[in-house]
Amino acid sequence: MRYDVTIGIPVYNSEAYIRRAMESAMAQTYCSVELLIVDDGSIDDSLCVIESILKENERTENVRVISHRNNMGVSATRNEIINKAEGEYLFFMDSDDEIANFTISLLMDNARRYDAEMVFGSYEKIEIDGQRKVYKYPSVQFLEREQLARFAYRKYAGIQASACNYLIKTSLLRDNNLRFIDVNFWEDFVFTFELVTFVSRSVLLPDITYSYYCREGSLSHYQKRLNISKAEVLNNVRAIDHLKDSSCVYKDKDYFPNRCLAIVLTDFYISCNVIKKRKNIVPAISNKEIRSFMRHPALLSQIVHFKQSRFKNLIFFVVSASPPFVCVFFIWLLGKIKSLI
Repeated sequence: MRYDVTIGIPVYNSEAYIRRAMESAMAQTYCSVELLIVDDGSIDDSLCVIESILKENERTENVRVISHRNNMGVSATRNEIINKAEGEYLFFMDSDDEIANFTISLLMDNARRYDAEMVFGSYEKIEIDGQRKVYKYPSVQFLEREQLARFAYRKYAGIQASACNYLIKTSLLRDNNLRFIDVNFWEDFVFTFELVTFVSRSVLLPDITYSYYCREGSLSHYQKRLNISKAEVLNNVRAIDHLKDSSCVYKDKDYFPNRCLAIVLTDFYISCNVIKKRKNIVPAISNKEIRSFMRHPALLSQIVHFKQSRFKNLIFFVVSASPPFVCVFFIWLLGKIKSLI
């Protein structure tokens, strides 16, 4: 490897944001850093902005720019970064976000100190209206296999759903053929959700190293939009279905019950948003389709023997097995109850 770290940035139609992301990446205090930018066939002026930044900046010898003639999708773009990164560790960031100038230095210090394969920083989320919300991890080290997975699955959103803001050993991804699945939405959630099961040594830090900017029209805000494509919703569900279909691999793990619960809770929140904005989804989504979203990743015979989260998993299994109208009613009711708590 030529570098300690590769910062990988997939770009698509980001002319209004890429300067902020690139300049924060190029301002890192850590020396051995490669910046690998892959433009995925942008049809705006993203490439022109990138080129102008490189002309303005003296620190460009460690920057590589790859340009796709046609749009291949964010999963293919991130996979290309995994394949072509020249860093011992890989750090993904999105083209509209920003990292602190000490980010890589702090994460690498901890990677070396604990011989860690994965190091997470904490982050702040900046809403469209400018409000900031901080998401902090505890300061903790997991130095045995499966400790990170247990932590990640112990509660809903135990770790960030994004593929950004953590260092990961590049060889771990390549040796285990870990890649992003071919969907346009939530591919990063699926990637990270599966990745934690392969990590033996990891570190979580409370330091805010990443600023995540929400944008109008992003999938995380589809519940705020007036017009929502049914295909968009189904792509969400397809990503979660991938996690369900791989669940049999983990059935003997002690974290399997909590993993199942995290998956069905994701289904539940998707379904709640679909029911809430049902009139805005085109074409319409039926009760039967919503029920199909709630398919449980475990069998009833497995759930009754769960030592963790048995009752909650059982509730969601029963909901998923109910007649479509009853299933939708219970999702709506549970959503109402949760919003009042």
